[in-house]
Amino acid sequence: MPRALWDIPAPAKLNLFLHVTGRRPDGYHLLQSAFMLIDWCDTLHFERTASSRITREDLGAPLPQDDLTVRAARALQTATGCTQGVRIGVLKRIPAQAGMGGGSSDAASALLALNRLWRLGLNRDQLTQIGLPLGADVPFFVRGRNAWVEGVGECIRPIDLPAAHFLVAKPLQGLDTAAIFSAPALTRDTAPATIAHFVADPYGFGRNDLQPVAQTLCPGVALSLDWLARQGLSGRMTGSGSAVFARFPGAVAPQPPGQDWQVRICGNLPAHPLYGWAASGG
Repeated sequence: MPRALWDIPAPAKLNLFLHVTGRRPDGYHLLQSAFMLIDWCDTLHFERTASSRITREDLGAPLPQDDLTVRAARALQTATGCTQGVRIGVLKRIPAQAGMGGGSSDAASALLALNRLWRLGLNRDQLTQIGLPLGADVPFFVRGRNAWVEGVGECIRPIDLPAAHFLVAKPLQGLDTAAIFSAPALTRDTAPATIAHFVADPYGFGRNDLQPVAQTLCPGVALSLDWLARQGLSGRMTGSGSAVFARFPGAVAPQPPGQDWQVRICGNLPAHPLYGWAASGG
């Protein structure tokens, strides 16, 4: 049994489009989106311990004490009765409050890695059920394929996407998802789309319905989109922002629009790097 798993990747995602198609009586919004994995990754380390304690070391930017990797490990212990512990190291690279799913991806990679390190033998369906209470995006990362996503995030259908590169820009300011979804000006009645329409033009299809509200809440979103336009690129926001992206044919990123912006050229991934780490289930 291995004592440790080092350099475990937790990739970010981009929402190629995001439509709000309605709202349920309980207040949850109904969405349609295409989630795409990219090679902007956090890196996690796991060292098994004899005690049941779960501890974490921040190898880069400091994280909240009870972050999603710790919560994922604790949830896995609770669900399985596992008495082993772990020391977790987190090197955070994916920006926070960017709409790129960094925290959810960390949680998913923690579930997949600890399932192997602790030799629990759970399949992806079982790990998905454990991960769902941690965040709506966690099941997507556990399942490990680019996906068409509907409902409140529970309907996930794998899709194949052509290889491409993208210029991603994240201003310093982040965005609060709840503030966007509670805004009266948010479009909530976009007509449902079909996968057939999407796959005909996956990198040009649709829009992000959250973007107009986000631009009023975060000036950096508008500045980033203007910067992409000056490069001759058609950009949009990912998720609930504040990162924006555009398909990019070049090899060298242009100068960021501001000193505090994070800018990176990212390639998409056909599948999560840990895709084979759990059986498919079902």
